[in-house]
Amino acid sequence: MVSIIGVRFKDVGKVYYFDPGSEELQIGDSVIVETSRGIECGKVAIANRQLSDDKVTVPLKKMIRKATDEDLAIVSENRKKEKKAFDICEQKIAQHKLKMKLVNVEYTFDGNKILFYFTADGRVDFRDLVKDLAYVFRTRIELRQIGVRDEAKILGGLGICGRPFCCNTFLGDFQPVSIKMAKEQGMSLNPVKISGTCGRLMCCLKYEQDVYTKLLKTTPKIGAIVDTPDGKGNVIDVNLITGILTVQLHKAPDAAPHTFEVGQVKIIKDAQIKLEKSEIERLKKLEKD
Repeated sequence: MVSIIGVRFKDVGKVYYFDPGSEELQIGDSVIVETSRGIECGKVAIANRQLSDDKVTVPLKKMIRKATDEDLAIVSENRKKEKKAFDICEQKIAQHKLKMKLVNVEYTFDGNKILFYFTADGRVDFRDLVKDLAYVFRTRIELRQIGVRDEAKILGGLGICGRPFCCNTFLGDFQPVSIKMAKEQGMSLNPVKISGTCGRLMCCLKYEQDVYTKLLKTTPKIGAIVDTPDGKGNVIDVNLITGILTVQLHKAPDAAPHTFEVGQVKIIKDAQIKLEKSEIERLKKLEKD
C-alpha cells in the first residue's frame, strides 16, 4: 500500500498523486509540489489515503510543503502577471501577423516558465514570437497549441442547455464521443443539434450511451422484421426509452402502422444502425479534438 494525496492544479482538471510524507491534509488545502513543469502550487482534491501499489506509478514525488501565506501571495501575484503577459502576447501576435488566437497564460509558481496556450487552424511558425516574448519576460517561454475543446474548458461559458459547460465545471478529462452515439440515440444529425458551443460533438452524448447500448441489444431497430400479436411487419420507428415500436404490418401495407411494446414482439430479422458515407463526411469535423 502507498500513502497518497491527490492534487489538482486547475479547478477542473486531472488529479495527480503525490507522497504527503507525514503531513495530514484536507481537501482544499494548498500545497507546493514538483511537477514536470517545475515547482507548482495546487489544491488537495483527495485527502490522505492508502492505495494499492498497482493503482499508482511509484516512486511518487514527495510534496514539498503545505503552502504558506507567502506562497499564496506569490500565486496571487502570478495571476496579476498573467493578465499583463496576456496583453503583451496579443500585441506581439498582431505585430507578427500570426493566425492564432491566444486563450490563456500561466506562470509556473517559481516564475521560471510562462506558458501561452493558443488555438489555430493549422501549424503556426511562432519561433520569432517566442524570441520576442523571451526578450520581454527574461524567462523560459513555452507556446502550446490546444484544441477547441480545451479552449472551452479554460474559458467556460453556457451550453445550449443553459447550464455552465460540463468541461469547465466537473469533467476532469474529455470522454470520447462519436457521431455513431448520436445516431444510436435517435438524434437528428444536424450539426446545430448535436454540437456544443465549441463546435464539436456534445460531451453529454456520452452520459447515457451505456443505457442506449444495453437497450439496443434487446430492442428491434428500424427496418427489422418482427412478429407481433397482429402478424408480421417491419419496424418503421423506435422509441428506445419508452420501448414503443411502430410497425407496418405486411398484411396491410397501405393501412396506418400499429404500435407495440417491445415485450409484445419477437424479432425475426433485426436490422443494423449504419452511418452513411455521406453522413460521415459531412459530420467528421465534429469528432475532431
